[in-house]
Amino acid sequence: MPHEVVRGYTEAVFRRARVPMEPLNYEVDWADQPSRYKSYPDAPRLPLPDGRPELPSLRDLYSGEHLPPVTGWSLSRLAALLRLSYGVLDRRLAVNWNQDAAKRAHFEHAVWGRGTASGGGMYPVELYLVSGAHGPLLPGVHHYHSGAHVLERLLPGDLTGTVRAALDLAGSDGGAPDPGASYLLATIRFWKNSFKYNSFCYHVVTQDLGALLGSWDLLAPALGASARRLLRFDPAPLDRLLGLDGDEESVFAVVPLDWAGSPPAAGTGAPRADGGPEARVRHRAFERSQRRREFPAVTAVHRAAAAPAAPNTVDAAAPRNLAGEPVALPEAQLDRLDRPLSTVLATRTSSFGRFRRPPELTAADLATTLAFAAAGRRYPADVKGPDGGPALTRLWVLANHVDGLPAGGYAYCARQHALLPAGPEPDEGMAAFLQQHYFLTNYTMGQVGAVLAISGRPDAMLGALGPRGYRILNAEVGTVAQRVYCAATAQRLGCGAVLGFDNVAMNTALGLDGTDERTVLFLLLGRHPETAADLVYQL
Repeated sequence: MPHEVVRGYTEAVFRRARVPMEPLNYEVDWADQPSRYKSYPDAPRLPLPDGRPELPSLRDLYSGEHLPPVTGWSLSRLAALLRLSYGVLDRRLAVNWNQDAAKRAHFEHAVWGRGTASGGGMYPVELYLVSGAHGPLLPGVHHYHSGAHVLERLLPGDLTGTVRAALDLAGSDGGAPDPGASYLLATIRFWKNSFKYNSFCYHVVTQDLGALLGSWDLLAPALGASARRLLRFDPAPLDRLLGLDGDEESVFAVVPLDWAGSPPAAGTGAPRADGGPEARVRHRAFERSQRRREFPAVTAVHRAAAAPAAPNTVDAAAPRNLAGEPVALPEAQLDRLDRPLSTVLATRTSSFGRFRRPPELTAADLATTLAFAAAGRRYPADVKGPDGGPALTRLWVLANHVDGLPAGGYAYCARQHALLPAGPEPDEGMAAFLQQHYFLTNYTMGQVGAVLAISGRPDAMLGALGPRGYRILNAEVGTVAQRVYCAATAQRLGCGAVLGFDNVAMNTALGLDGTDERTVLFLLLGRHPETAADLVYQL
């Protein structure tokens, strides 16, 4: 049964610190890794505008003030969305004690920065634009080459009707197709991640998708447009349109685009109804790897979770209310978020090997980060109500060295903007507890100010939406994580998302034993030295 396949996979993920996932003793073949940038070498290319305008600040986005009116998309706005969220922005080199720092100085191992976080820096999401009869582009199917910041034209003609039909068949919006003039399709190419993370891949990439959508949630209003995520649909007809093998790469999200000044396009681009051949992309993508491996666990969970989501609400899957005497937090210091979104995304990075204390993380730093991150749990989507809710996740704090907050575990209550105690500091001390249950070597927990945990109720999501609920939950987890990165960057704090904690031990520390709530992802917060040997070469 698909439910049991997904449930078994998630259980294996959450217990992998104690019971390794198959295949055992897997070794990464770095010499045969896939290209970081999918491309179609024989497809015509359309250069895009530079795509780095000055944008409103995080403070404006949080408050909803001083934002441009929503007038729709233009080619320059779309270019900014693509470039700032998933395009290559710069080359980065930081001198620190992380184990791979030395080889990063060599060009073949260079780190190329992007605005959105990705597990392991693999960036497995691919972006396709299906443009209709109205708008700045000729109708057709295009691929966004993230390394070159160009559109690759794969198929001419107005195929938006094929997308609308797929959305309609899935009942993605109350049974009615979304009347977008064009559509952005976000796919996931598993091999770009599984070559490194093998069977753990599916858990990582579904959060990567959410991080990208979280960037779009911020960029769209900053650009004067909207980006509503559709997640319920049947991906099979869209995979066929793009010429994809659904076991290797598949469409995970669709975002309708309405062009500024163009009339509604519903009803145009109708799919063939005469039994003729189905339109599909015939171009072939470049494949760097000489040998691609398949991981049965990834294929099985993807096939199970690809079933369209049940047409139910997600209210029953929201985190339950917690009791306890709240611990007051300082008010969110909005002036700390007064940096342009474009600058924040261009400077966002992970803090491998760079956390240092003193000075300590403060309660005000923490409070501002929590408030901004929690606001991202309400977003326009087909699985949410018109107000963007309810939240499917909860934020927790494992306070380690936070000035003004005793060490221990807490749940964050956004409604009260307060912390609810979840457990005392461990007997061995918080830093020792965190280090003991972190099974990687790229962070020293004694230097970290706090660990944020994002939790959800996977079984409740399966009950509400079917197997698709697992990846919908992970998408919100990724969205919240991207908001944490942005808030930390705006405040000039260090941040690093990690999946290397023992979830079982962390659940126990937060008092989740005996409940259906589970920790899913963790983010480290702290400070960096004021002076460091860094190189940033902007492209």
